[in-house]
Amino acid sequence: MDVLSRRLGGLVVLICLLSGCGHGDSMESFSGPTMGSTYSIKYVRRSGLPAQADVRVEVEKILADIDRQMSTYRSDSDIERFNALPASRCQAMPTSILELIRVGEQLSVQSDGSYDLTVEPLLNLWGFGPQARGEKVPTAEALAEARKRVGHQHLRIEGDRLCKDAAVEVDFNSIAAGYAVDTIAAKLEAMGIHDYLAEATGELKASGHKADGSPWRIALEEPRDDRQVAERVIAVDGFGLSTSGDYRNFFEQDGQRFSHTFDARSGAPVSHKLASVTVIHPSALMADGLSTLLLILGPERGWDYAEKHDIGAFFVIRADTGFVTRSSHAFERLSGKKTE
Repeated sequence: MDVLSRRLGGLVVLICLLSGCGHGDSMESFSGPTMGSTYSIKYVRRSGLPAQADVRVEVEKILADIDRQMSTYRSDSDIERFNALPASRCQAMPTSILELIRVGEQLSVQSDGSYDLTVEPLLNLWGFGPQARGEKVPTAEALAEARKRVGHQHLRIEGDRLCKDAAVEVDFNSIAAGYAVDTIAAKLEAMGIHDYLAEATGELKASGHKADGSPWRIALEEPRDDRQVAERVIAVDGFGLSTSGDYRNFFEQDGQRFSHTFDARSGAPVSHKLASVTVIHPSALMADGLSTLLLILGPERGWDYAEKHDIGAFFVIRADTGFVTRSSHAFERLSGKKTE
């Protein structure tokens, strides 16, 4: 499968099935490549369920459809054909893309424009996008020119068509994996599979329990490049989970560090001390988008946003002595509990 893209936000969720990680007789599991990374499906095998091969076919069909529609690394994808259009043009789009455009607009409005799906010109300019020509700090003139092609206000939906009034380019990498997980979870449920953990590029959704009756447990990884360290382990049932971080995709120039997480309002990478943020939400799509949004906003604005909107968020913040963590009230309430 062609890759969708590198993720906009760094991923620090570990799939850690503590106590019972093995492939026992009552468990089914399979995995494969997707979106420049991997996916994995684990579920409890019960009588009357479809064969694993049939489940895999359905899952990989979903992933192939999303790649064909949303990849910024293949010129024939629906979104890249739209991105290649000049200003004042429209293109018929599948309902999935229109749904994500509406979610992106919602998150853009709620973040006062800091989160935006049209940052691809900025990603390319700074060296992080599919059309990048090397990582570097751009000139003020080049940045000003790129910012003319950024802004969700330049997009509109007319029936089944997506239209633009400027030469904007849409990048779904902050929400596509979450959308994929939700779509896979819905398919598993429709096939009668209710105890599962579905994961794509680190975004995940868990439902029910493992074969031995214990919950699906997820380890949140400390933001380190040298080794994997579990910062906290939580039980997940009926929720999506997404982590975004700024520490695995960055470059340094003249002693300054530039991450791949952008504030669309400034056109520049964020420079605060929030290393990663994990969001738990009934929708993996919303968890995916909100984790990126909170990472962009930073440790203070992001915390205030999470508390105001009752978002379950777990913050890992850089400090002089290492990392400090902070959990929103909703995170403490939701982690380990099933949504009603």
